[in-house]
Order: sequence, then C-alpha cells, then structure tokens
Amino acid sequence: MKKALKDGVYLVIDPAMERRLLVEKLRQVPFGNLAAVQLWDNFGPDGVDDTLIAVVAALCRPHGVPLLINNHWEYTRYTGVDGVHFDEIPTDFNAVQLQMCPTAIVGITCNNDLTVVRWASAHHLDYISFCSMFPSATANSCDRVTFETVKEARSLTTLPLFLSGGITPDNIEKLNELDYSGVAVVSGILSAAQPAESLRAYHQKLNRR
Repeated sequence: MKKALKDGVYLVIDPAMERRLLVEKLRQVPFGNLAAVQLWDNFGPDGVDDTLIAVVAALCRPHGVPLLINNHWEYTRYTGVDGVHFDEIPTDFNAVQLQMCPTAIVGITCNNDLTVVRWASAHHLDYISFCSMFPSATANSCDRVTFETVKEARSLTTLPLFLSGGITPDNIEKLNELDYSGVAVVSGILSAAQPAESLRAYHQKLNRR
C-alpha cells in the first residue's frame, strides 16, 4: 500500500554532512511532524550509503513518514525506501516504472519549464517540487523559479506542489500568494542549533497562511 504524502514540511537530508553530527541532528527532529523525508543524491564517490538508509528508515517507520531517495529509483525495491524523487524526467520512465516497487511514491523537481509539470501530471506522479524559490547554497544548481511559474503550474495540475530553495521561517510569508502543499527544507532544519524548534517555526508560519 502506498504511503500518504501529507502537506507540510518535507525534510531533505544531505548525506555529505558529517555522519555523527547528522545522526545527532536527526534524532532531535520530531519525524511524526514531517510530510516526507528525502535522501539527497549527494553521497560522494562511494555511492549510496545503505547504512544511512537503514538509520533514516528506522526513524521514519514508526511514524508512517515516507522515505524517498533522490534519483536512485532501484532502491525502491529495498526495505525502508518508499519512493523516488527525480531531478529530471527519466529517459525511459515506462521501463523504470515497471522495475520500481509498485507502491513507490514518485516526485520530480521542476524549475520554470512547465513541460515537466505537464509530464508529471500525464504520468500520474505523486507530487512536484519547485527549485529554487530563493537563493540557496544547497540548491545552487537550480534556476530561480518565478511566482508566475508556480501559479501557472497550479492551473495545469491538481498534483501537490512543494516549494524549495532558501525558504526560511523569516521569508516563507512571501510565498503566501501561492497555492502550495508544503516546503522542502535542507539546512533550515538540520543546520539549525535546535532542529525541533526550527521545524516548529516552519509549521507555525505554514499554519498562518
């Protein structure tokens, strides 16, 4: 059975973060308050870290929070990984989809190219994530997304739309004119001195929209 993707804060984990610090920060995060968790495709020269997947899956599982992996769709066949987030449209998605776990959640990144939105809607993906709404060190490969793009996307699809890139509790109110389901956050939580407090601050602003 496919897990539900809730509205709210979607946590993105950078595997390049020093492991002991990363695990310490993750253990401070109230996972039950997250929409989803994604392992970013920033694993380094040794490739995907199965040990980290196991650690994060153990934190997600008791709360029913979906764990997604960035790009490495083959890991949807592994216990604990509930879906995949693609950075771009896969070359042969139909063939890939046949090989993935049939209950896998599938999402994709979009910038200002609405072709991606139309493709995602036509192929019945589960959500779209726009990158980057604001300048961001962790989203430096993304173009800046215009508000007009997000508004047009909402007119084209009913899929959940998540916004990412440089979003903080201090600037999130600038997004209030947009119709979106939640925000994807990397450093805004895991680089915070108090991750739980930071997550709470995001939720407070989201709830005031």
